Amino acid sequence: MKILIDIGHPAHVHYFRNFISIMKREGHTFCVVARDREGIHSLLEYYKIDYCSRGKGNTGAIGKFLYVFKGDSFVYKQAKKFHPDIFLSFGSVYAAHAAKLLGKPHIAFDDTEHSNLERLMYMPFTDVILTPKCFYKRLGSKQIFFDGYMELCYLNPKYFKHEKTGREYLNLSRDEKYIVIRFISWAANHDRGQMGLKLNIKYELINLLKEKYKIFISSEGKLPDNLEDYNLKIQPSEFHNVLADATLYIGEGATTASECSILGIPNVYVNSLAVGYLNEQSEKYNISYHLKDDTNVINKVSELLSQPDIETKFKGKRNKILKDKIDVTGFMVWFVENYPESKTIMKKNPEYQYNFK
Repeated sequence: MKILIDIGHPAHVHYFRNFISIMKREGHTFCVVARDREGIHSLLEYYKIDYCSRGKGNTGAIGKFLYVFKGDSFVYKQAKKFHPDIFLSFGSVYAAHAAKLLGKPHIAFDDTEHSNLERLMYMPFTDVILTPKCFYKRLGSKQIFFDGYMELCYLNPKYFKHEKTGREYLNLSRDEKYIVIRFISWAANHDRGQMGLKLNIKYELINLLKEKYKIFISSEGKLPDNLEDYNLKIQPSEFHNVLADATLYIGEGATTASECSILGIPNVYVNSLAVGYLNEQSEKYNISYHLKDDTNVINKVSELLSQPDIETKFKGKRNKILKDKIDVTGFMVWFVENYPESKTIMKKNPEYQYNFK
C-alpha cells in the first residue's frame, strides 16, 4: 500500500511516526509532505522519516486563504508522482482536496472541536473522520469514535521509552524540581479572539515559582528579553522526556496539557477554548485543570503545589488512563491496512477497537 501523509504541526509527526515505522516494516511505502514550521523538519529528520517540504505557509486571513491554493497544488503534484492508494492526515485541507481530485480515500483524525473553519474545508472531501470518544461534537455519518487520545500514539509505554531523565537533559541535580510553562502564538484560525495568560500574570507566576523551582518556558513565539533566561533550550525530540519529570505544567497549549496527563504530570490549562479530551481528563481522571481565563491561575497553582505527595499522587491517575484507553497506533495500523472493511466493522461493532489494548 502507498500512503501519503500531510503534516502541518509538530504534534502530527508524533501522531504518525510509530504508525509509519510499523507500516514500513510490513512493506508499505510513504510520501510525507510537511510544512516548514517550528521543529517539524528537525523532528522528521530525527526519526529518519523522508519528507518533502510544502513551505512555511502564510499568516493572516487573506494569506492563509491564498495558501490553500498553493498547498493544494503542492500536495496534488506530489501525489501525482507517488500514486498513493490512500491519504492520511490530522485534518489536512490539502490532503483532502488532493485525494478528492485523484479519486482516492482520505482518512482524517481530528480532536479539536473548535477547528470549525478547517473542518468546513476538509470534511466534504474526506471519507472518514476518526475522533476520540470524548469529542463532544457530532459530525455525521463520516465520524467514527475511538476510545483514546492522539497523544497515546507516542506516549503509550509501548512506544515511549524514558531512557534519560528530564534533569539530565536540563543539566539539573537529582534534587532540583522544575516546572514547565508553555505560551502559544495565538496564530491559528481558531485562536482568534481567544485568551490565555496575560503578560502580568506570566510575571506573577514566575515570581511565585522561581524561589522553589527551576522554571522552563516553551514558547511558540519570541519571548520578551527579560524572560529569555527561562527559555527551554532543548531539541524538539527531547521535549517529552523533560515533561515526564516535571513537577507541574502550566500553559496555553492543550496538546501539551494532555501529554502531561498521560505522563502522570498535573497540568493547568489556561485558555478560553475547551476541548473534549481535556474535559475528560479533568472530570474523569482529575489530573488536568482547565481555567478559561487567568483570574484564578495563581490560586490553582498554589493549591496543587501545596499537596505533599504531588510527585507520586498523579502517577496512579496516569495508570488509570492507560488501563482504560486503547493503543491508538495499533488501532490506526489495523484501520488503514484494512480500509474500507475496517470502516464497516467499526460502524457495526465499535467494541472491536478494544482488541487494541
